Amino acid sequence: MRRFLKITLITILVLASAGALAYSLPLATKTSYVRGEHKETPLTEPVVETTPIDTTPVRVVTHIPTPESVKGVYMTSWVAGTPSLRKNIVSLIERTELNTIIIDIKDYTGKISFVMPDEKLKAMGVMDNRIRDIASLIDELHAKNIYVIGRIAVFQDPYFVKAHPELAVKKSSDKNVIWSDKKGITWLDAGSQEVWDYMALLGDNSYAMGFDELNFDYIRFPSDGNMKDIYFPISDGKPKAEVMNSFFTFIGDYFKAKQIPTSADLFGMTTTSVDDLNIGQLLEHAVAHFDFVAPMVYPSHYPATWNGFKNPADHPKEVITISMASAAKRVTAAGKDPNKVLRPWLQDFNLGATYTADMVRAQIDASNGLGLSSWMLWDASNTYTEGALKKE
Repeated sequence: MRRFLKITLITILVLASAGALAYSLPLATKTSYVRGEHKETPLTEPVVETTPIDTTPVRVVTHIPTPESVKGVYMTSWVAGTPSLRKNIVSLIERTELNTIIIDIKDYTGKISFVMPDEKLKAMGVMDNRIRDIASLIDELHAKNIYVIGRIAVFQDPYFVKAHPELAVKKSSDKNVIWSDKKGITWLDAGSQEVWDYMALLGDNSYAMGFDELNFDYIRFPSDGNMKDIYFPISDGKPKAEVMNSFFTFIGDYFKAKQIPTSADLFGMTTTSVDDLNIGQLLEHAVAHFDFVAPMVYPSHYPATWNGFKNPADHPKEVITISMASAAKRVTAAGKDPNKVLRPWLQDFNLGATYTADMVRAQIDASNGLGLSSWMLWDASNTYTEGALKKE
């Protein structure tokens, strides 16, 4: 018994010594010597889990305030999406008095020119990624202090017609057949609230991407085609001017509440006509709801003998003077400052006459002579006449 106790006591003492040794020495190590110095490192290196850091820079969307005098040129989505082509227009803006560019968000095809993150728009399948670097393009333009306007063709929209034929303008002879204009383009009924909501969604997303202003075009009923065989499934029986004014009220007030600048493109003859030209456009209605109104006063688009001119295209100065003087008078009567509201589209393309630098400049000078300092030049081919512009 004593022997057993002795062996047990010895065992306990040995174990206790081992425990003390464990507490008095570092954890098991391996020792390495480098030039007389030793380093002790754990036999098993600790595993530290880390979350990868996302170093992708976050884009900060900026906006440029509307210039007091907007002097702009239009650029198609195709040109905007081709760096080698668009650089010529950007360079032109830098060299001259121009300070604004108008880019298609949605053109006559109905397709959106770039990808937007909105899930509703993605589900609609309306995006045609022509401008793949839209964000960096807008940022580049803003860095050069160039005001960016986004153009949206509204009721001329073949793609949306195909997706929603129930909203399309139809033939009166067969209300199941979709009507098309002389160019074969189909239209949406201007009275469709669904279309209005779509424009609001599109505008919200465009502004969120950096566009400084939303420009609404084709905000009218169709005018070219068989107008005797046409039927409007939603606005049938309602005065066209009333329907269009309802749209002006909705879209204008919607973005005004968000402090997003808007502009409306109107037929040039709305400045001198007292009726709605059978397309629903009245100058006073647009002025009441949009921040800016842009009559398309291209001399080539006025009919022969208008105001006694055999060919109005040959008289750019006179056409602009007559048209915009009338517009200024009506805007003043509506209680607004013409110089702050009116922004005419001017002609820089050959139609009805070959437009020289002097003819393009004559339009600008005519508008300026009426106290209107803002204007925009249109050329579908995006080849603008530098000789008509003042240097920076």
